[in-house]
Amino acid sequence: MATITQSTVNSLIPGEIPARLTARVIDSAVLVVIGAALGRQIGFSYDWLIATASTVLAYFVVADALLGATLGKAATRLQVTSADGSKPTVKQALMRECFALLGAIPFAGPLLAAGAWVWILVTIRSSPLRQGIHDQWAGTRVVRR
Repeated sequence: MATITQSTVNSLIPGEIPARLTARVIDSAVLVVIGAALGRQIGFSYDWLIATASTVLAYFVVADALLGATLGKAATRLQVTSADGSKPTVKQALMRECFALLGAIPFAGPLLAAGAWVWILVTIRSSPLRQGIHDQWAGTRVVRR
C-alpha cells in the first residue's frame, strides 16, 4: 500500500459543484433505471420504496468505500477520499450518503431531500475544501483525479 504524505493530501484538488452535480445526475439516471426495473418486478408499493432506498444507499456506500467513486464520479473524474487522502471506510461512506434516504420518506421525503440538497450545496460553496455538510460530518472530501 502506498504511503500517503501531507504533501499528497495538500495537493488534492477539490471537486467543484458543476462536476459533482453532473456526477449525481449520472448516478441518478442509473438508479432510476434500477428502481423502475424493481418496480416492474415487485410493484410500486411500500416494498418497492424500501427496496429502492436500500439499493440507492448500497450503491453509493459500496462504490465510495470500495472504489472511491460511483459511476458518475468516475465519469467526471472525481473521487471520494478520507481526510488523509485514502479511500473512505464503509462507516464514512454510510455517514456521507445517509442523507440520500430522505427522499424515501413517504409524503415529506421530497421536501426534506430538497432541503438537504440546498444545505449541502451551500456548505460546499462556503468551504475552501469544497466539503458539503455530509463530507464534514463523515470526514471525507471529493477531489479531482
